[in-house]
Amino acid sequence: MNNKENLNELLSEAFTSFDKTVNEFRFEPSIHETGWVKSVGRGIALIEGLPNVESEELVMLEGGVSGMVFNLDRDEAGVILFSESDDLHAGSSVKRTGRVMDVPVGDALIGRVLDATAGPLDSLGPVSAVEKRPIERDAPAIMDRDPVSVPLQTGLKVIDALIPIGRGQRELILGDRQTGKSALALDAIINQKGRDVICVYCAIGQRSSSVAKFIEDLRRHEAMEHSLVISTAGEDPPGMKFIAPYAATTIAEYFMEQGRDVLIIYDDLTNHAIAYRELSLLLRRPPGREAFPGDIFYIHSRLLERSTHLKKERGGGSLTSLPIVATEAQNVSAYIPTNIISITDGQIYLSPDLFQKGILPAVDVGKSVSRVGGKTQLPAYRAVAGNLRLAYSQFEELEKFARFSTRLDEQTRKTIERGRRVREVLKQDQYTPLSVPEQICVLLSVTEGLFDDIPVDTIDETEDKIQAAVRTKLSDIGLKIERGEKLGDEDKKAILYAAKEAMTGM
Repeated sequence: MNNKENLNELLSEAFTSFDKTVNEFRFEPSIHETGWVKSVGRGIALIEGLPNVESEELVMLEGGVSGMVFNLDRDEAGVILFSESDDLHAGSSVKRTGRVMDVPVGDALIGRVLDATAGPLDSLGPVSAVEKRPIERDAPAIMDRDPVSVPLQTGLKVIDALIPIGRGQRELILGDRQTGKSALALDAIINQKGRDVICVYCAIGQRSSSVAKFIEDLRRHEAMEHSLVISTAGEDPPGMKFIAPYAATTIAEYFMEQGRDVLIIYDDLTNHAIAYRELSLLLRRPPGREAFPGDIFYIHSRLLERSTHLKKERGGGSLTSLPIVATEAQNVSAYIPTNIISITDGQIYLSPDLFQKGILPAVDVGKSVSRVGGKTQLPAYRAVAGNLRLAYSQFEELEKFARFSTRLDEQTRKTIERGRRVREVLKQDQYTPLSVPEQICVLLSVTEGLFDDIPVDTIDETEDKIQAAVRTKLSDIGLKIERGEKLGDEDKKAILYAAKEAMTGM
């Protein structure tokens, strides 16, 4: 009997232990919706069998291909694909993920080169991130925004003096191909070194060689330490080109909401619009003007509206955007350029005529405007360059008319000669951004007539001497300028005296 009792006790303990183990490892049942591919096109797929799938939801297709739901029709859904679809065919399986398209965000992304899904394109290993955020997010509410009040210095005289940009502004850069649009954006990024501004460069459908050179320039000038690059090449699927700017903006918003200032470059939104048109036509959306669908304005407005300056209660950060748009044959009134001009707060127009003449950066001052940045401009610029824009535009008109006349009165001749020197001063080599005091002193010298008697071909050399004098002799005035203090008469006299000394070689 004792043996039987012992056996019963042992069996009872074993069953009790088994029940506990089963309870500890019990899994809750889950339901996974699975559908199938109806048809496959270039960069898109039509799927069926997922009645509860949502717009912008991430789905996984057979063979590890991922995509985002783009169209929702009664009996099918249109999906844009993020990788090659050669192995997909009608009948391939599709699974829901239950989450919208998102990207990782965090400080670990600084210095990295990533694709539109934030996958690594460099050799620095996998991306470690704080969290993931949807690529499509609502723009900050009006009541959460503060006025744009702090300038964003690009280091370029012609922009900082005549077409200033503020932190939180949206300033369009447009012009024909090969006129220096990307070069201008590159100089703006390089100039943010040491200014506590995070820079995000989003390349949309660019040549891989061009993006590689851009990244190499950033590294050579130590700008990757405060920058990150989101890159999609021309050979990438159109879905990757379409989501790239939204993903880049989500990453930039993370830093903005931490109270930091961010500069984002979209290079360029013309390729973005073309990718969207391609996807829309493949998915049988009705075409409109220039074959673009009717909501082409909306895809860019909801992107650029996310750039702003937040209130202090929301962190006080800012997101400044410089979208780039390519024009054809200087046609600024084409569909996409006019759309984005109406969304942004101003535009910087690069003229191919100026580019061919060697006037670089080839900014057409007459066609360029900043509707917000002038309010953020440092007082020293207003004192020096207040009338410079108008005088320069008048000079350009006079120069055109002077071609038809052999005899000019003395005042007109002086105006033209002064204008030519101003134009020469506004020229600037690439990779050479200038500090604010250096710009102010050179501009004050030319507007006060110190360059009037100097040959035009020696302007560069004279500028270098004045800039050196600023660094060595005018450090106190330079600090006042950068602090936002007004230039007094004594300060102007000191600047002009130092400039004359530098020019005469004393």
